[in-house]
Amino acid sequence: MTEDIDTLRRILIQTSVIAVVGLSANWWRPSFFAAKYMQDHGYRIIPVNPNYKEILGEPCYPSLEDIPKDVEVDMVDIFQRSEMTPPLAHSTVAINAKVFWLQLGVINDAAADIARQGGLEVVMNHCVKIEHGRLMGGLNLFGVSTGVISAKRPKWLVY
Repeated sequence: MTEDIDTLRRILIQTSVIAVVGLSANWWRPSFFAAKYMQDHGYRIIPVNPNYKEILGEPCYPSLEDIPKDVEVDMVDIFQRSEMTPPLAHSTVAINAKVFWLQLGVINDAAADIARQGGLEVVMNHCVKIEHGRLMGGLNLFGVSTGVISAKRPKWLVY
């Protein structure tokens, strides 16, 4: 599993386009909050949800395969129940993404194996927003303890 700090930081630095499967247009939903945060920090968010036409100013697609081929998705971030993830792992491999990221509480070893066998890095049971804030200096006023103590801003800070 990809969970060490250096690997998570590298993934976040190398990622620019994130397809968010299960993204809701409702501002109070965790998927919207996380995607909006990532968009506000310079990432392009591609919403994937058959129930909407647009979210966060981006066209929304019914499936990963419906994302136009000229859009190079770096990461697929999954906000779906664990049992829904194996087919999503196959789809993530099919669109040539680089990272298969399963959100907090989303755990499926079979889906992780499918993604790994397809050449993807896998992050499971982690929130991309929390990890970004923890590792990239985006916590600011929220006061969440990161476990990283320093009086200096890191040189790798991307914004």
